[in-house]
Amino acid sequence: MKVCVLVLGLSLVLTVCVARSPYQAVLQHSRIRGRQQGPNVCAMQQLKGTNKKYFTNCKQWYHRKVCGKPTMITYECCPGYEKIPGEKGCPAALPLVNIYNTLGVVGASTTQMYSERAQLKEEIEGPGSFTFFAPSNEAWAALPTEILDALVSNVNIELLNALHYHMVSRRLTSEELRHGSSFASMYQDFHVHIHHYSNGIVTVNCARLIKPDQHATNGIVHVVDRVITAVSNNVHMLIDVDDDLETLRTAMAAAGLTTMLETDGQYTIFAPTNDAFEKIPQETLNRILGDPVALRDLLNYHILNHMQCAESIVSGTPMETLQGTVLEVGCDGDQMTLNGKAIVTKKDQLGTNGVIHYINELLIPDSAKVLLELAEDSSVATATKLFVEAGLSSHLTGSEALTMLTPLDDAFKGSFISPCGLSTDTQSLSSKSLYHGQELETLGGLKLRVFVYRNNLCIENACIAAHDKMGRYASMFTVDKVLTPPMGTVMDVLKADDRFSLLVGAVQTSGMTELLNQQGALTFFAPTNDAFNALPRAELNQLMRNRQELSAVLRYHLGEGLLVSGGVGSHTRVKPLQGEKLELGRNYTVYVNKVPVADADLMATNGVVHAVNSMIRPLRKSSSPFRSTGRDFHCTELFLQCFHEVTSSA
Repeated sequence: MKVCVLVLGLSLVLTVCVARSPYQAVLQHSRIRGRQQGPNVCAMQQLKGTNKKYFTNCKQWYHRKVCGKPTMITYECCPGYEKIPGEKGCPAALPLVNIYNTLGVVGASTTQMYSERAQLKEEIEGPGSFTFFAPSNEAWAALPTEILDALVSNVNIELLNALHYHMVSRRLTSEELRHGSSFASMYQDFHVHIHHYSNGIVTVNCARLIKPDQHATNGIVHVVDRVITAVSNNVHMLIDVDDDLETLRTAMAAAGLTTMLETDGQYTIFAPTNDAFEKIPQETLNRILGDPVALRDLLNYHILNHMQCAESIVSGTPMETLQGTVLEVGCDGDQMTLNGKAIVTKKDQLGTNGVIHYINELLIPDSAKVLLELAEDSSVATATKLFVEAGLSSHLTGSEALTMLTPLDDAFKGSFISPCGLSTDTQSLSSKSLYHGQELETLGGLKLRVFVYRNNLCIENACIAAHDKMGRYASMFTVDKVLTPPMGTVMDVLKADDRFSLLVGAVQTSGMTELLNQQGALTFFAPTNDAFNALPRAELNQLMRNRQELSAVLRYHLGEGLLVSGGVGSHTRVKPLQGEKLELGRNYTVYVNKVPVADADLMATNGVVHAVNSMIRPLRKSSSPFRSTGRDFHCTELFLQCFHEVTSSA
């Protein structure tokens, strides 16, 4: 008994571990989902309001959506099985009959009828081994009337040829229909082109196999969702003969891409029509067409280096283009989408080396845009307007190597900001090339510092809020705040702000003026007048008379290094000039030792000032850092008394 169990267990392991095709993996998942309905039952996802059904994978099962539309779960017999009245599930294997008879029981009775009319019946009833990609009844009904009439009116030639093109003279299961393969059909050896996608969808000439692996005595039937036609031209030839693609054809030749599209390959081309080109401002279009680098990037952004049939798309997927960046290729119901927009007007125009989808909008990658165009396609309208009003249009539309630091629109809410607060760096940079302590020079000659933190990358008080946009000549960094360059030392910042008049007096009394004026990198959590006034007057006066105690308290508010608010994470620690660490965090605002920062990021040449309306004290009992007078402060009460003394005399 033990041996038997071990053998069965090993058999199960081997079955699970055998490499399966994507279709077989999805079919297995559908079987697992349907097994509670009985043996050999598969769960299907059917798009509501349509007859479209899909074997379900794990992601679809939980999302209950295909192409963004809701689905309902249906259950039907897995391929090769049928129901028995009165029994649960699909316990019976379908009896093997020849291909002609199989067509009648798998939803391809129209193909069966046309096979008889074209005198193909005898062939597919007789000896041999065939694969028949049989159009469903709905596929024939969807054919344009003029095409169907032309086939049916010439059954001995046109209809027979069309049916033979759906056949291969060997048995091919779904396992053997490998991605990118092709097989000679029985119509003049014209090939049928197979694509077997990672989501389990299999296509032949971009028609989806909706009922694969229907076995017969003399072959196998795969039911497909459309009538396929012979393919003889490559994608370049398809573009070359279509008047709707005349502008694209001219642009391809100018960019030197014609030869590539004539070679063997597996390309997907999202082909802009003439109307798509005409929607672009003439000045922009002329600039790109006259720039070989921008033109090649533009066209390569419309090409994938693999073949993507429309029927293979069930959700949005990022796909890399020949230009190097990605397109979000998706679907919305029956419509194919690019970057979320339903701009595909004609799908699945098949060539021997790829597929063409027609689009009615031109896709312009960032790498073909000037700065102004980069900004216009982002959430930075206010900043862009200010740049233009400041007379910087020539820089935004020219060919200089610049980097523009552009605040989000939200950064301007509640205050008026003049354009002098915006900056362009005099070289085209990537944020990945920036390093801590780096200095950037603006067109106006100001120096801007770069700060690299664990959770952010900041330039002065503003931090990067989105991915870089790398244009044709220049780049754009989107930042979360209006950038304010430093306008003096920490002491200068305090003196220029009436909120810190009491603090300025305390700094001068403690002899720390030179410290706040010298070169360095300090972070000052600066108590405002409100912080001082919150303390008893007598205690404040007492501390102001004790210079060493006053210095100790102020140094506890001074952190080593320069930390702007954007660099503060959930548990950030700063070492003060005297005393134990300061604990920083954020919850809509920045906190230091649980004291909220009232006004952050007042930038100075030697540091940054953050205004606080309360004195900062340690979070727990500890040995105090303030030992300069020989006194030890071992409890919170004495520490608070020290602060009262510091602030009273101001």
